[in-house]
Amino acid sequence: MSEDLQDIDTTEAANAPAPAVPELSQLLVHLLKGVLYRDDDEKLWASLLRLQARVREQAVVLLLDLVLDEAEGYAYLKSRPDPDESDAAPRLPRLIARRPLSYPVSLMLALLRKRLAEFDAGGGDTRLVLSREDIAELMRVFLPDGSNEARLIDQVDATISKVVDLGFLRKLKPAAGSTQDRGHYEVRRILKAFVDAQWLAEFDVRLEVYRTALSAGTSKGESDA
Repeated sequence: MSEDLQDIDTTEAANAPAPAVPELSQLLVHLLKGVLYRDDDEKLWASLLRLQARVREQAVVLLLDLVLDEAEGYAYLKSRPDPDESDAAPRLPRLIARRPLSYPVSLMLALLRKRLAEFDAGGGDTRLVLSREDIAELMRVFLPDGSNEARLIDQVDATISKVVDLGFLRKLKPAAGSTQDRGHYEVRRILKAFVDAQWLAEFDVRLEVYRTALSAGTSKGESDA
């Protein structure tokens, strides 16, 4: 009798759900809020490498996929593709919403991605850091000649803020005692996941489209004024 009870207890224990893992909860909360970078939290990154199978299982329930790049040191959750219109499966709300990008933001992301590719080809440091003036100079080339300098800087500052909010730039703290530093930014390597090699191969064509669109927008604004 005791052996039968022991067998039942063993079976029930085997079928019981795995106990909650605080690390797993912490990982999921962090990833649902944004990107996890190895350099920002090495302890949590180590937990992700150890528990990534569990994270993927939990993410699937929410129709999300885990994107993990060990070489570049980042991870994030992305929505699964929507089902085809011919598919009878119901369309569920997206947990992670898509956000349309304005031309200036798209242009800045394209220029930063190209600059990152050039930086990587140089084989130097792993962190690309650009000043506010560096970023403004990248943008200046693709704006109409004669653009008002103050207007250009205001537009660049506003676009930088949006790109920081999107997580592709990180503002660095100014050097101690510095009063002239107007801002330095690290280009986050996750940008490579959103602007892929195929996209970059069509870079020149896309930039010409951006240049035309921005020129048209500026001309319209001047004529309206």
